[in-house]
Amino acid sequence: MENTICAVSRKDRLVSFIWQHVLLIMSLYVMTLGVALCVRSALGCSVISTIPYVMTLAGESAAVPALTIGEYTYLMNAVFVMLQIAILRRKFEWVQLFQLVIGFFFGYLLDVNMELTSVFNYGTLVSKIIAQLAGCTVLAIGIAMEIRCGSVTMPGEGITVAVSRVTGLPFPKAKIYVDTTLVVIAVALSYWFFGTWIWSAVGFATLFAMIYVGMAVKMFNPHMLWFDNLLHYRPGFRRYIYGLARFVSAYRKTE
Repeated sequence: MENTICAVSRKDRLVSFIWQHVLLIMSLYVMTLGVALCVRSALGCSVISTIPYVMTLAGESAAVPALTIGEYTYLMNAVFVMLQIAILRRKFEWVQLFQLVIGFFFGYLLDVNMELTSVFNYGTLVSKIIAQLAGCTVLAIGIAMEIRCGSVTMPGEGITVAVSRVTGLPFPKAKIYVDTTLVVIAVALSYWFFGTWIWSAVGFATLFAMIYVGMAVKMFNPHMLWFDNLLHYRPGFRRYIYGLARFVSAYRKTE
């Protein structure tokens, strides 16, 4: 009896783990859709995509390898993980290497959404502002979803946590320092590769995103009960698997 209970418990934990990360990938898709809309607005990217976008533009001019914004995002996330290891040293939890997997999906889904949003053409300032507002709002919803999934942190948040732990700064203040550093690096790269400020990468909307997204996440948090219920739902994976097995078995008997 005890072995049966343990076996059921292991299966339940496995189903719970799979479902948790299915919803995490869904959250990453929503987040990257928001990021892509911000990039398409050409008024300034969200902070996390400023450096990858500048590098992508530099790649188009053959100054650096011609990688997509998603690929440069993944490389930046990998750098974030290495920096966490260097900063935290023995305090680094090796399970956080799973951030590399999360970072890969984030970069891949960003490229998917950049492709899907390529059909949009924002020719007027009003349409660009609407795209930026929509992108920041969608990004905030995705972040509110991702936080609830309870997996490892995103690499961008992980580096902020590392800085906060080492310096003793509160997380919000450490995040301001990290975000500011990323923006400064993006501007420096703009001047390095193009000799000018790339406003489509770092613009007024970048500052807007830094302020608005955090406020929007707090605003959406009380209204995320639907996602909490979805997260605690347990799909009947075993039922579908057993049904498929019976179908295959019956098919073979008829041959």
